[in-house]
Amino acid sequence: MPLLWYVAYGSNLHAARLDWYLRGGRPPGGLRTYPGCRDCRPPERTVAALIPGGVYFAGESRAWTGGMAFYDPGLPGRAAARAYLVTVEQFADIAAQEMYRPPGADLTGIRAAVETGRATLGPGRYETLLRVGERDGLPMLTFTAPHRAVDVPWSRPAPVYLGMLARGLREAHGWDAARTVDYLAGRPGVAGRWTRPALRGLVGTG
Repeated sequence: MPLLWYVAYGSNLHAARLDWYLRGGRPPGGLRTYPGCRDCRPPERTVAALIPGGVYFAGESRAWTGGMAFYDPGLPGRAAARAYLVTVEQFADIAAQEMYRPPGADLTGIRAAVETGRATLGPGRYETLLRVGERDGLPMLTFTAPHRAVDVPWSRPAPVYLGMLARGLREAHGWDAARTVDYLAGRPGVAGRWTRPALRGLVGTG
């Protein structure tokens, strides 16, 4: 299994954002410098995806401040995502960087997630691996928190973080501003904490 699909549903929907994980460096507006992957090549392919479940925002991001995006397969509806065809090692290094660990992670958990549908690498916020589907005969994996959306307080995401996510949605799915606002406005952590006019200003026009 040399390749798999990394399914991004948060700020890594934006391809330029993912590139900081691959090549290293500090993204504009961020508070953190990333070491990058051992293999810094770009993904072999990139496709838009919709996966069962939903996205919510919770906790406090050390890189952006504000709530972080998490995926809960038990939420109603479908989550808008973007799938990147990467090597298993690249996926492991991206996941490691999400947890503030250096690249070079063990691949045992990834293999377990592929085989069983779920693997827990640890108690951290992005240490639960989920298989969310298959495309072209290759597994689709993502990482999220171990808890459900209903088990934690929701948090308002920061403008720079939510703006990057919004640009990623438009980039990946070709959505116009109205559809992007509609999608974001219904996410737990955004609903009731961001007004639609504020979201429209964040998303832009077109």
